[in-house]
Amino acid sequence: MVDAKDIKLIILDCDGVLTDGAIIYNEQRVESKHFNAKDGLGIRMAMEWGIEVAIITGRSSELLAQRCSDLRITHLYQSIRHKFKATEELLEKLGLTWENTAIMGDDWNDMPMLEKAGISSTPSDAFPDIKSRVDLVMEREGGKGAVRELIEWILKEQGCYEEAVQKLLDRFMAQ
Repeated sequence: MVDAKDIKLIILDCDGVLTDGAIIYNEQRVESKHFNAKDGLGIRMAMEWGIEVAIITGRSSELLAQRCSDLRITHLYQSIRHKFKATEELLEKLGLTWENTAIMGDDWNDMPMLEKAGISSTPSDAFPDIKSRVDLVMEREGGKGAVRELIEWILKEQGCYEEAVQKLLDRFMAQ
């Protein structure tokens, strides 16, 4: 695990990380997902502080695209079979290295990225074999604040948490 001060990019999986992993269809085959507002505010705080945020997921969802639009996340990669390759392409595009990344995933398809990440993490409800292979296991579950917990940990380790919160509060006051 690298020093959190080196983190300039947070990469997240969607199902099981930004959501609780449930894939819900109604009788009309319309999908629904539950995103956590606390995770969203954490993402906004990280981005306000200058940390890039990306979503790399194996599935495709208009709901995720909408959530990313709402949060102004511009690095959204859906229907990705090889997340490792997509991550390398993103790092090259941003001029960053693996050591600059914190990645949160929850299952085997995330493991190639997690193994190479500067800081690897997983929600508390990941399977034991996944949890045993990452740097950080969050106390919170996927879709229930695990992303926010990781972001706050990074900002605190970087020594800028209070400043990042104040910057976010100033933005809210100006609106």
